[in-house]
Amino acid sequence: MTEFYEIDFLAVETKQSGDAITLRYSYGGGEVIQVVDGGFTDMGAKILEQIDTHYRAGATIDFVVLTHPDNDHAAGLKHVLENREVRHLIMNRPWIYAKELLPYTTFSSAERLESRLRDEFPHSAALEEIAIQKGVDIYEGFQGTIFGDFTILAPSRARYLDLILDAANLRRSALALEAVSGYVSKQSEPHDVYASWGEEHFSPNATSPRNEMSIVQFAKLTGKKILLTGDAGRDTLSEAIGFAKEQQISLPGIDVFQVPHHGSRRNVSTELLNELLGEILPGPSETRKFCAFVSSAKADPHHPRKSVLRAMHHRGGAVYATEGRQIRMANGLTRTNWSALTPEPYPDTEEAD
Repeated sequence: MTEFYEIDFLAVETKQSGDAITLRYSYGGGEVIQVVDGGFTDMGAKILEQIDTHYRAGATIDFVVLTHPDNDHAAGLKHVLENREVRHLIMNRPWIYAKELLPYTTFSSAERLESRLRDEFPHSAALEEIAIQKGVDIYEGFQGTIFGDFTILAPSRARYLDLILDAANLRRSALALEAVSGYVSKQSEPHDVYASWGEEHFSPNATSPRNEMSIVQFAKLTGKKILLTGDAGRDTLSEAIGFAKEQQISLPGIDVFQVPHHGSRRNVSTELLNELLGEILPGPSETRKFCAFVSSAKADPHHPRKSVLRAMHHRGGAVYATEGRQIRMANGLTRTNWSALTPEPYPDTEEAD
């Protein structure tokens, strides 16, 4: 069978950005259909329409992956699970670790802690309920898990459990979330400044612990290295890089890169991007070394950040943002009536605090 893959970054178009990705690829003499995140509620029907129109009408979905429990990634998957045969659901469920987490909290019983965690992550809890009702197998999504041609690079199980305490503000010390994680939920809007080629300034603030819970998954399809990051932050990306090296995955050299968290300044750094995508080039180049994809809503004024778009260009990337349109990347398959996109231009300004 001829090797092929295609990845579709669907347009999640609300006032906030979200993620919804469908993909299929050749595997074991057949094909795998996979959904990664589902955007907001109304995206569920659009995901199934996408599969029926461009993959195979009524196709069973082999893997549904929820990277982390935020509404803009999880809500649309409810419709997918309710209205289509799904073989495997890959997601992490904080409440099943209540007994292990109990000593680090002020809760008096694992049962009460489990209830609190279900309330804290309602979209994941709803997906679990649907999956159980329909007999869909649920698998943990921790470092080292392999499904189809994909390997999960992060988070590790131990680190994920630690993140739950911060994400739900459960630590026995009862410190505020800001003090525990370094994450500040409200910041003044940065202003733009002119910057020369190669200058990179990212936010000094970390992304949220909930985003750091994101599953980072890697595959090599038709010889192309593909990295899907969800909303992973710097710590999760660093963990993913470390594990990739242990697995002898050659870095830098990602060919298809999902820019984390809709192009946020809080999720990447110069050092991490150097390890994943390569060093900053001495100047602009016509040769494209990789493709970077950003799931960002046209109505969202905060994503993607110019500093992040610039960083992709600095390493020879062609950058594409959804911004109300569906974007497809493929090898070995054609699709009629689809045309090539022009990459995002290089911004000559970037955000500064």
